[in-house]
Amino acid sequence: MAIDETDKQNLRLAQDGLLTYEYIANHIDNLTKEDLDELVDIMTITDLTGQFLASAARYLHAIDAAGYASAINRLVAATIDKDREHRYLADVLNSLYGPDYHSRAAELSATDNNFRRIYKRLYPNSVI
Repeated sequence: MAIDETDKQNLRLAQDGLLTYEYIANHIDNLTKEDLDELVDIMTITDLTGQFLASAARYLHAIDAAGYASAINRLVAATIDKDREHRYLADVLNSLYGPDYHSRAAELSATDNNFRRIYKRLYPNSVI
């Protein structure tokens, strides 16, 4: 399914990324990789706080972490950049890496750049 141009235009005009998140959730079964890439681009522009970027990453991870790995990676990277107040990063850590992420911090940091970046932001004085 190719995203309708009118829908894309409406999503680009959104103020916070919520409409794009809802579009992903409502059309997930019909989205191609290219569609999802476009939607991630749109959400990265419209979501100024990272709230819906984080939610979309968590949603896609819950559905099919391996299948949506590329989109999840981009969404998490954008969340890190946008979530200056660290409101959503802890939820991303817990949802994507599990409740035991803290005990596996060194291992995860060595293999996952997004994990390392989030962990350093939330725990700046830790040694990993």
